Amino acid sequence: MTRMRAVTVAAFGAPPELTEIPVPQPGPGELLVRIQSASINPADRKIADGFLKGKALHRFPLVLGADGAGTVTAIGPAVTRFHVGERITGRFSGPPIGRGSFAEYAVIAQDTVLTRLPDRFSMVEAAALPVAGLTARALDTAIGPHLDRRILVIGAAGGVGSFFVQFANSHGAYVIATGHQDDERRLRLLGAVEVIDYTQTSVPDQVRTRHPDGVDALIDLVSNPDEFQELLALVRPGGIAFSTVGDAESAELVVRGLGGGNFQHLPRSEDLAQLVQAVAHRRIHVPIERTVHLDELPAVLTATGGQRGKTVAVIGTGDRSGDLDRWRTRDSTR
Repeated sequence: MTRMRAVTVAAFGAPPELTEIPVPQPGPGELLVRIQSASINPADRKIADGFLKGKALHRFPLVLGADGAGTVTAIGPAVTRFHVGERITGRFSGPPIGRGSFAEYAVIAQDTVLTRLPDRFSMVEAAALPVAGLTARALDTAIGPHLDRRILVIGAAGGVGSFFVQFANSHGAYVIATGHQDDERRLRLLGAVEVIDYTQTSVPDQVRTRHPDGVDALIDLVSNPDEFQELLALVRPGGIAFSTVGDAESAELVVRGLGGGNFQHLPRSEDLAQLVQAVAHRRIHVPIERTVHLDELPAVLTATGGQRGKTVAVIGTGDRSGDLDRWRTRDSTR
């Protein structure tokens, strides 16, 4: 096979399209992976629109997608960590940016965030872990001891939020999650003690009414700068507040006596391996809410509105050919 289907953009700001391009070849230290599943993250569209223009090397046509799972089909010179035939999941985010996972094949460096999968581990679940799962896990670590602390999670129904609620709950936190009223049952099953409907009265007003003494920590996954500033007033002095979308002002946090800031982390392969094991042993549930085909991805990427949980594209068949039908059957019976 010399050519493959992939979801690409021709230039910054161009619409995502399903195109046919050459199958990439692995260079030194790289693996060629037959992608079987890939999940969507908010950053995919931001990257297509030029979010990292001038900050990182891009290659066009730019293949989108950071999360992927599949089977190693070829290895380049000097590869020592992996072998042909192994099942893996990892971050297909370059460098250069443009060798993503929304394709039938993708190249990934062996020294990036990458790990093997147990034999019976679902490729659909595996593809949902590298970005959202690791971000949530790192946030959980960053806020410190959880026992009996009140943690307000803004945007809890999305991918990162759905993972984070589980981590925080497992460590004894009192989780207050925001979401639509349709999300309440799911968020409570994931571990939220309270669910605040953001479509009703303002979230800060609802939190103040329920918790006049404030909360110990704020995890904000969605708010704009003005909204984030208003939410900071809910956090007790000595508490901690993180924004994952870059809206935290260090000076404001200092004035309020808060820790935290704009959240960044450097994930490691061993972190991903530990997360895979947590899922394999059913300590963490992978919050997959939707499965699609590769040819549906352009429309999904251009759709507006927030996503619940994780959306995963099933691209290849291989040894998990039932994944798409299995997850779609699951979705229809929820």
